[in-house]
Amino acid sequence: MEIRNFSIIAHIDHGKSTLADRLLQATRAVSDRQQKEQLLDSMDLERERGITIKASAVTVHHQFEGTEYELNFIDTPGHVDFAYEVSRALTACEGALLIVDATQGVEAQTVANAYLAVENNLELIPVINKIDLPTADPDGVSMEVEQVLGLPAEDCLKCSAKTGEGIQELLDAICTRLPSPRKTESENPRALIFDSHYDDYRGVIVYFRVFDGTIRKGDKIRMMGTGRTFHVTELGRYTPFPVKVDSLGTAEGGYMVAAIKTLDDVRVGDTITLDSNPAEEPLPGYKEPTQMVFCDFYPATAGDGTKRGDFETLRDAIDRIHLNDASFTFETEHSEALGFGFRCGFLGLLHMDIIQERLEREGGVDVVQTAPTVSYMVDLTDGATVEIHNPSDLPDPSTVKAIREPIVKLEIICPNENIGDLMKLCDARRGTFKTQQYLSDTRQILDYELPLAEIIYDFYDKLKSITRGYGTMDYEIIGYREDNLAKVTILVNGMPVEALSLICHKSNAEQRSRAILVKLKKQIDRHQFEIPLQAAIGGKIIARESIKAVRKNVTAKCYGGDVTRKRKLLEKQKEGKRRMKTVGSVNIPQEAFMAVLEQE
Repeated sequence: MEIRNFSIIAHIDHGKSTLADRLLQATRAVSDRQQKEQLLDSMDLERERGITIKASAVTVHHQFEGTEYELNFIDTPGHVDFAYEVSRALTACEGALLIVDATQGVEAQTVANAYLAVENNLELIPVINKIDLPTADPDGVSMEVEQVLGLPAEDCLKCSAKTGEGIQELLDAICTRLPSPRKTESENPRALIFDSHYDDYRGVIVYFRVFDGTIRKGDKIRMMGTGRTFHVTELGRYTPFPVKVDSLGTAEGGYMVAAIKTLDDVRVGDTITLDSNPAEEPLPGYKEPTQMVFCDFYPATAGDGTKRGDFETLRDAIDRIHLNDASFTFETEHSEALGFGFRCGFLGLLHMDIIQERLEREGGVDVVQTAPTVSYMVDLTDGATVEIHNPSDLPDPSTVKAIREPIVKLEIICPNENIGDLMKLCDARRGTFKTQQYLSDTRQILDYELPLAEIIYDFYDKLKSITRGYGTMDYEIIGYREDNLAKVTILVNGMPVEALSLICHKSNAEQRSRAILVKLKKQIDRHQFEIPLQAAIGGKIIARESIKAVRKNVTAKCYGGDVTRKRKLLEKQKEGKRRMKTVGSVNIPQEAFMAVLEQE
C-alpha cells in the first residue's frame, strides 16, 4: 500500500474545508447520511464564523490503477493569525494542495502559504476551485498562479468543491504527482508531535506523524525534549471518525492517549521515541510561536458593584483554554482601577477575539478587555535590553537609551484603481514603500514595511473600506527598529494613572492622548473643585482638558447694596475651593477606565 501525506492550504474562504468534505465523500470515508458541511470544523466558533481555527488530520483510502493509496491529509486555517498552525501541518507532510478561488484569484495568504510550503521542500499541486460560479475565470487565475508563484499554468487542476466536479482527477493527481514518504533514516522509532489537545476524561491527546520505525499500543515512550516517559494506552487515527489501532508505522499519522496529565508534559515539535530503544537525534521541530499582540483581561463587575466573573473563575477559564491552545500566554496583572486580572499574549487580533469569546462561552465569565498593545524592546544606558509588553513597565526614562518597536513586512494585493489611496494610508501609518508588482490587468501587489502598532487597531478595516472588500493583506514580523517613541502618562488632578499610560510615536502623541482625555472628561463626575486632566511626555504637558467645579451661587441672597459684599463672598468661596483642591481626591469610576480602555 502506497502512502501520501499532504496539507490543504489557501487564503481564507477559498474553499479548503469544503474541498476536504468532498475528498471524504469521494473516498467513501463518510456516508451521505453522516455528511455535513465543514465536517472537520468541530468547534462551535469555527462553524458560526465559517473559518477554520485548528488544523484537522484525517486518513482516507483511494484506489488508483489497481494500487491502494492511503492518503493522510490536514485541513489548515487560512487566516494570517493562524499561520503557525499551517507551518506545523506542513512539517508533517511531503506535499500540499494550494487552493485558489477561480473568482478571486491569487490573494495575500495564497502567496504566503505557497512560500511556506516551498521553504519546507514540499511538492505543490495548484488547484483552481469554484469553477462552477458564473464569474469564474479559471484560465486567467491559472496565468496569475504562473506569474506570481512560478507554477506552470498547465499544471493547475480545475475543480468545484461544491458540486464535486474534478474531484476524482484531483485524487488521481495526488497519487501520481505527490512524492512517497522519505526513506527511514533511523532504526529506532521517531515520531513528530504536530498538535495536542486536552480531554477531561482521557488527559492529553497527542497528534503525531511517525517518521521512523513503529509505535505500538503498550509501548513505554519517551519525549526527547522534556525527558518524560509514558505508557501508550490507546492509538488511533481519524477516518474522519476515531478508529483504534494496535500500531502506527513509518509515514503514518494518528493520535495517542498515554495518561498524560497536563499539556506542559507535551511540547508541539517534540520527538517521541521508545524508552527502551531511544533514537540518538530528535527530529527537527518547530520554533516557538511569538506572541505579537497583548491585552489585559479583568473580571467585569455588574452595575451594583458585585462581581459577574471573579478572579478565580477567570483563572480557571484561562487555564482550561490554555490546555487546548498553548500559543497564547498569560500572567497575573494588577490594576488600581480594575483589580487583579491577566496580561495575555496572542498571535494576532483575530486570535485575541477568539480567546475572549471562548472565555465568555466556555468559561462562563464576563471580562473587561483593554485595548491591544504590542511588545517593545528597550535599550538601556547600561547596555542591557529588556522586552516590555505593558507601557507601565517602561523603566525610568533617564535609564532608557532607545525604544524599538516591531516592524512588519506587509504585502497588499489590491485593484489598480485603489493603489493611490492605499499608498496614502500606508504613508500616514509611517510606512516605507518597498516594491510594486504587476499581478494581472486589474490587480497589483504592494510591499511596505510598517510598525505593527499601526496595523493592529483599524488598518484592516480601512483597507477593506478603501478597496470595497477586494483588497487582501498578509504580514510577517521582520525585526525591531528604533523610532521617535515616547511614553505618554495620563494625569488626573496632578496624579499619574498608570493603567491609562501608552507608548506611541511623538508625531501622533497629542492626537491619541487628546482622545483619551475627552473620553475621561465625559465619564468622571464633577467635583467641588476643578479637575485638570493632562497628558505628559516626561515633564512636558502635551494636552489638557478640565472638568469644571460644581459651584453654589453664594451671591443669590445679596439684593443690591455694596458690591464689596458680593466680592467678599466670592473670594471666600474661591479660597475654600483652593484649600479643598489641595486635600481633595478624585474618584475615577470603573466605567471611566472601561470607556478609555475598550478598543477604539
